[in-house]
Amino acid sequence: MTTRGTRSEKVKRIFQQFDGNRDGGLNRDEMAALVVAVNPRVKFSEEQINAILDEVFRTYGEFIDGEKGLTYDGLLRTYDDGAGDVDRDFDALELELNGENKGSSIEVEASSSSIVDERVIESQKKQRTADWAVSPNHGIVFDDTWKIVDDLEILIKRLKAKQAKDGKYKADNFDAFSDAGWSRELGPSSEISDKRVFWEESGNDYALFVKELGVLRSRADGARSREEAFDGHMAIGRVLYDHQLFKEALVSFKRACELQPVDVRPHFRAGNCLYVLGKYKEAKEEFLLALEAAEAGGNQWGYLLPQIYVNLGIALEGEGMVLSACEYYREAAILCPTHFRALKLLGSALFGVGEYKAAVKALEEAIFMKPDFADAHCDLASALHAMGDDEKAIEVFQKAIDLKPGHVDALYNLGGLYMDLGRFQRASEMYTRVLAVWPNHWRAQLNRAVSLLGAGETEEAKKALKEALKLTNRVELHDAISHLKQIQKKKVKGNGGANGEGVFVIVEPSKFKRLNDKTTLRQDLANALQIRAFQRITRLSRCDVELLKKEMSENDVPVSYSGGGVPEKSIRKPNLEEVLRRLLNFLKPETFQGAVKAINERILSVLDETGPGRVDLGMFYAILAPICSGNPEKRKRVAFDALLWRPVSESGSQIKKADAVTYINFLRAIYVPSHGVSEMLELHGEADSSMVSFKEFLVMFDDPDWGFGIMSTLMKLESGDRNRHGHYVCSVCRYPIIGSRFKEIKSHFSLCNQCYSEGKVPPAFKQDEYIFKEYGSEAEAMKDKCTCLPLQSHNDRHKRYMTTLNGRSVVHISCMIVMVLMTLMPEITTESSSAWRPAHISSPASLSSRQFKELKEGLEQHTEIHPADMVEDYSDWDPVPRSGGGCNAPIPH
Repeated sequence: MTTRGTRSEKVKRIFQQFDGNRDGGLNRDEMAALVVAVNPRVKFSEEQINAILDEVFRTYGEFIDGEKGLTYDGLLRTYDDGAGDVDRDFDALELELNGENKGSSIEVEASSSSIVDERVIESQKKQRTADWAVSPNHGIVFDDTWKIVDDLEILIKRLKAKQAKDGKYKADNFDAFSDAGWSRELGPSSEISDKRVFWEESGNDYALFVKELGVLRSRADGARSREEAFDGHMAIGRVLYDHQLFKEALVSFKRACELQPVDVRPHFRAGNCLYVLGKYKEAKEEFLLALEAAEAGGNQWGYLLPQIYVNLGIALEGEGMVLSACEYYREAAILCPTHFRALKLLGSALFGVGEYKAAVKALEEAIFMKPDFADAHCDLASALHAMGDDEKAIEVFQKAIDLKPGHVDALYNLGGLYMDLGRFQRASEMYTRVLAVWPNHWRAQLNRAVSLLGAGETEEAKKALKEALKLTNRVELHDAISHLKQIQKKKVKGNGGANGEGVFVIVEPSKFKRLNDKTTLRQDLANALQIRAFQRITRLSRCDVELLKKEMSENDVPVSYSGGGVPEKSIRKPNLEEVLRRLLNFLKPETFQGAVKAINERILSVLDETGPGRVDLGMFYAILAPICSGNPEKRKRVAFDALLWRPVSESGSQIKKADAVTYINFLRAIYVPSHGVSEMLELHGEADSSMVSFKEFLVMFDDPDWGFGIMSTLMKLESGDRNRHGHYVCSVCRYPIIGSRFKEIKSHFSLCNQCYSEGKVPPAFKQDEYIFKEYGSEAEAMKDKCTCLPLQSHNDRHKRYMTTLNGRSVVHISCMIVMVLMTLMPEITTESSSAWRPAHISSPASLSSRQFKELKEGLEQHTEIHPADMVEDYSDWDPVPRSGGGCNAPIPH
């Protein structure tokens, strides 16, 4: 630990270095030279230099000695207040201390006698106490407070010794861990040790410690003045915080807030404690109180504003409010241009909302100021990868790993980059290194399995999948294991690789035909799948569309005027993020961050194309409405109401046709990838100033060419994209079919939603054209088979229809059911024309229990179908529907 003596000596050497005229002060020129010298990698403009000097000379006016400038005491105060890092500046200037001034901290062991007997002499006590304790602005003021601090240190040492002896005290190295993309740091990096300490709070020793701590707090409360009591509680809180006893520290800081509510420091420290304890909302409130007090206090607390802004941004990120956090990081960087941590956090937050170019710029500036900042290198590499600069991203990732070999985020993200490039062996190595640091990282284990599969190591991939399954029981892992089994059974060789993906041929759209209008168009399905994926990322499909209506009625927005003088209810992006938080209040913070990123990239980038940072709120609500939950009529109604809510709508029940057209084009540009933003320049009918009612709006909305007719396909996906089709697997990707099943009626192979939308077919079935029929569920397929049965006479209705599959006989389920129904329902009559129809339909309840038992046993006995054979099961049993009728009887469940 750097002692007070060593610290002041370093500041003195820095002062002497730049006091060129030896007048005992640093004038503006000398201070400018100091600022430039301690930041050799930063190129300051003259305006920036003047702004920094103005702030220093204004904040520390009491230390300005006329024309001489800032005194030595003033420079020391700037370092004490955290405006600079003494050690870093001292090293940057390549200065040296005299041998006799190179001190070291003195550590005194506590005896087991009374607290009073274990006190050390004053000089030793001050040297072994943290730097904050002797800081003029943040340190201990009263002598009695020193005694309390000394007694508290002894109590903590006793507690640590007892818990270490019992094996309860744990200190884990968290240096390698970090949340994906976000820094853990609050304020100066030295405030929270890399080693996170976990205290056992349930034992008697801890209860005794809390009891003795209460005695010390009572001593602080019994001080002679309110100021001394405040000093005592702040000191107790700081010592507890340094030892990571955050809950107890919070109690002391809260008491200090009660004693001096307008003081910035207790609110600031309480916010830090709350953040570490995971109480992000309460931490944000404390930081806002600190900010309010700092702004009200004028220059007295001006030096603390950058730290408050940074910590407030971090607390907002903890709540998932990344756009709002960006605003405070920017403020911190403006107030303190050399605040590399603020720039790094700004870059990370911008990356988190998908603004990659701005993120790269901020992160490069942070690295320019601090080249050994591993977290900044990691986030910069991620941003470069997102922009497509993969080779440079690999170099920067490797730099981050060189700086911190166990950096989990860098290793994990580099593995993902290698996966994207198809370098599966290197990817598996990165994930293995992640698991060496973090053994229960199930995502790394899952990605390792995928990379091993890509590298052709199927057996190792299966083992890795099973390990991932032990860590989490997600359904995706079950599907992946099933996929591996299918690959192994079919022995399908990869398409130029060994990853097990089936060979496929991509067919042009003109060769994809539909058997009937109920089968979804290939391009419509592709677009709807992308919209559905957007719904899943944002979770807007779980947001009731009525909440949009509630927002419009309960939270009015002042009318503002755009650059063209058009009145609109527009708000800034951070405020819009608050609206989204209310709409998606069921999401966890990290999930909400992903939702905001997707919305910012896909919607706000179009609505805010010119870049002023403001969004038309009514138009935003109208664009969200079609993809929220609710029946389609309600969604369209809310979209229309949102357009009515905008101030440009003069009528109470009608909107301008030009506004409706603009809205439709926004919808198509945002949700339909084949229609870019450039289509906005070709507004169909934009010169029309007529008004449209809700009915006319519906006609425009549902128009398949100029409207948003794809919504019907989206509704079909929403209602059926979790349907599974028994043991059917896609003939291309070999995954179990979920959602709709598309069956080719000539070759009888089946495709999943994704492969159908991409035009992939198995190469074994080369045809001039492909005709598909869509089945939303297996019930539809069974009904279709029942309807298409060959016509039978009354006399041979007991005949069984057999087919041979792979050398064994299987009774078709549909034939079995129809046979039993015909046997049990004598009301069915045969007409001489050729078709037979039931004269009376019996409910399943009319069958006896014996008959049901026989039916059940018959089905179980004769329908054992091998999963791998399901694709070909009915290859010779799918006659084209014929005229003359068919079986319309319901199938018992």
